Parts: sequence; C-alpha cells; structure tokens
Amino acid sequence: MRLSSREPEPCNCLALRQAARRATQLYDRALASTGLRTTQFSILFKLSHHGPMTIQALADDLVLDRTTLGRTMLPLQRDGLIAIRAGASDRRSKELRLTRAGAARLGRAVACWRAAQAGFERAFGRARAAELRAILRDVAAIGAEPADDPAQGGTP
Repeated sequence: MRLSSREPEPCNCLALRQAARRATQLYDRALASTGLRTTQFSILFKLSHHGPMTIQALADDLVLDRTTLGRTMLPLQRDGLIAIRAGASDRRSKELRLTRAGAARLGRAVACWRAAQAGFERAFGRARAAELRAILRDVAAIGAEPADDPAQGGTP
C-alpha cells in the first residue's frame, strides 16, 4: 500500500534500526571468539562498572524491557558469568552481579571490543563517531511516551 503519490519521507526509526543492526554485526563478529554477543558484553560491562544491579535498573539503563533482558542474561547465568539473588532492599526484586568467571570473560572480551571500536572509528572517523555517540545518547534519553501528533513523525 502506498501512503502518498510522492516518495515517503525518510523514516528515522528505520534508519536507526538499520544502523544499529549493522553496528551489532560488526561488534558481534569481533566478540565471537569470546563466546559473547554484543548484548551480553553490555550486561557484563554494566555490572562490572556499576556493581550489583536489580534486573529492572539494568533493563532501564540498557533501554531494554525485562523480558528481553531475561532472555539475554539466561546464557550468562547458565555459564556462571552472572549470579542472580534476591534484592537487598526488596526481596521480591532480583539483583544481578558479575561473578569472577564473568569478570575474567569480560577482561578477555574488552580487547575484542576495543578492536571493533577502533575499526568503527577508522571507517567512520573518530570525531564523527564521538558526535554520533552524543547524538544517540540524546535520542536514547527521549521519553518513552509516543509523540502527541503521529503525523509529525516519519513513515514506517
């Protein structure tokens, strides 16, 4: 179905998703030898730098829903890279922490991540990559509420 007789406006969401998938492929290839995917590396990295976190806090920080985070962290728990226990302040919440094995795997993965980061910056330019990260942080900070006027957005 065509939305109009002229070409549709570029869709910001589609462009962001395509770029995210391509970047994920680049980083996943670099991390393959460690047995981690980019999403798993991010979880280990966050836990390493922030210490134990509740599942909800980590999901919020990674801009993931709890279900997606749960599926992503299952192999990490199975492999003994993270541990899950009842939350310190609320026994109903679950808290994640990095294990020694997780810290060791993360340590090996950081070199692979750095290689992917350097490759991206060589291809895209260091200054442009820094600018892109700043812009994407701003995009990620946009509230979860839908726009008031859907007509103001791009076409899907």
